[in-house]
Amino acid sequence: MDPKVMADTMWTLFTAMLVFFMNMGFACVETGFCRTKNAVNILSKNFIVFAVSSIAFWVLGWGLMFGNGSPFAGSEGLWLLGGPDNSPATGEAYAGAYASINWTGVPLLAKFFFQLVFAGTAATIVSGAVAERIKYFSFIAFSFVLVGLIYPIIGHWIWGGGWLASRGFLDFAGSTQVHSIGGWAALAGVLVLGPRIGKYNRDGSPNAIPGHNLSLATIGCFVLWLGWFGFNPGSTMAADVDAISRICVTTNTAAAAAILSATITSTILLGKPDLGMAINGCLAGLVAITAPCAFVSVMSSAIIGLLAGIIVVLAVIGFDKVRVDDPVGALAVHLVNGIWGTLAVGLFAESQWTPGQASGLFFGGGAKQLLIQATGVVSAGAAVFVLALIAWTIIKAVMGIRVSVQEEIEGLDIGEHGNSCYPDFVVRKTFPASTSVVLVGSPESARR
Repeated sequence: MDPKVMADTMWTLFTAMLVFFMNMGFACVETGFCRTKNAVNILSKNFIVFAVSSIAFWVLGWGLMFGNGSPFAGSEGLWLLGGPDNSPATGEAYAGAYASINWTGVPLLAKFFFQLVFAGTAATIVSGAVAERIKYFSFIAFSFVLVGLIYPIIGHWIWGGGWLASRGFLDFAGSTQVHSIGGWAALAGVLVLGPRIGKYNRDGSPNAIPGHNLSLATIGCFVLWLGWFGFNPGSTMAADVDAISRICVTTNTAAAAAILSATITSTILLGKPDLGMAINGCLAGLVAITAPCAFVSVMSSAIIGLLAGIIVVLAVIGFDKVRVDDPVGALAVHLVNGIWGTLAVGLFAESQWTPGQASGLFFGGGAKQLLIQATGVVSAGAAVFVLALIAWTIIKAVMGIRVSVQEEIEGLDIGEHGNSCYPDFVVRKTFPASTSVVLVGSPESARR
C-alpha cells in the first residue's frame, strides 16, 4: 500500500476513535448536570445511542448521505454499507457509488467509521436537552430516525455533493452538520415534551434545578475537549502535518477564550463565576470553531471563541426566560453556537486556506461567503426542525413520549430501569446530639 494512504488511514482511524471516546464525555457532562434520581437513565441513553446510530447509519444513513444521487439525497449504495468506491486506496478507475467522499484516499470502511462517529455525536446532543422526562424507548426510536434519515439528508446537502456544497457552503467539521442538526432536533423534542415538573412557576419565572455532580460534569468536559482534537483535525482525513497542527491550535484557542469569556459573563450577570457556565463556555467555543477551524487564523479563532463564551451564557438565560427547559444547556451550546460558528466562516475565513472560495467579510471578501453561510444555516435549520417535529409528533402518538408524573417525580432510574445509580444513598434518621444510638450487630450491642 502507498505509504501516504497508510499514514492517512491510521490518522483517520485514530481521530475517529477519539471522537468515539467523546460519548463518555457527553455521558459524564449530562449525568453531572442532571439529578441523582435520573443518573442511570442518562447514562443508559448515552450508552445505547451509539449502538442505535451505528445500525441506522450502516443500514441507510451512509448511502443517503454520500451515495451518488440528486442534489437532495443519495440514491446509490443504499441499504447496508456497500457499493464500489474509487478512492486511490482501491486502485479502481470507475466513478464509484460514493464520488462525493473520494477526495480522500483512505479505504471505504475508514471513511465510514469516521463519518459514523460524527453521526452518533448529533444523536447524543439530543439526549441532554430532553433529559429527565422522556420515555427511554421513545428516545431510541427518535435516534434511529435522526441518524438514519434526517442527519444524512442534510449531510448530503453539505458534505455529500448536494446543493449547498455546490453553492460553496463551508462547514469543515460540522458546526451545522453535527451540532446545529442535533440542536434543532433537540429543540423540536423539547417543545413537544414540555418543561420538567417544577421548572417554571405560574408567572413563568424559572426555578433552578441543580445537577448532582459537577465533578463528573467537569471530567466529561475534559474528555470532550480531548475528543475535539480528533473531531476537528481528523476532518482532514489525511496526515497533513501543517493543516492538522494549525487546526489543533485554532480549536484549543477558541475553547480557552470561551472559558474565560463565559466565566466573566456569568460573574457579571449572576454575581459569581459559575462552573456550569464555564463548562458550557468551553463546549460552546469548541462548537463555534468546528466549522471555521481550517479556514481561519489563530487570532480569529480567539475572537470566535471569546464571543461564543458570551453567547452561551446569554442563550442559557434566554431559553429559561422563554420557558424552553434544557437541563444541560445543549441548545445554547450546540444549536446557538453551531449557528454562530457557521456564520463565523463568512466573517473570518481567509482565501489562503479556502482555495477557490471567497475570503470572509473581515478579510476583503465582501458579504458573498457570509450570505452562502446564512443560506445554509436557514435551510438546514428549517428542514431539520420540521422533519424532527414530525418525527417527535408521530412517536408521541404511537408510543407516547413522556413518562408519568409519578415516575418523573420519583425519578426515571426506578421507573424506566428498575435500579439506582447510587443505591447506598439512603435517607437516615437523624437524632439529637445527646441521644446515644447503638446499631444492631455493632461491638457495642454485642457487649450488652
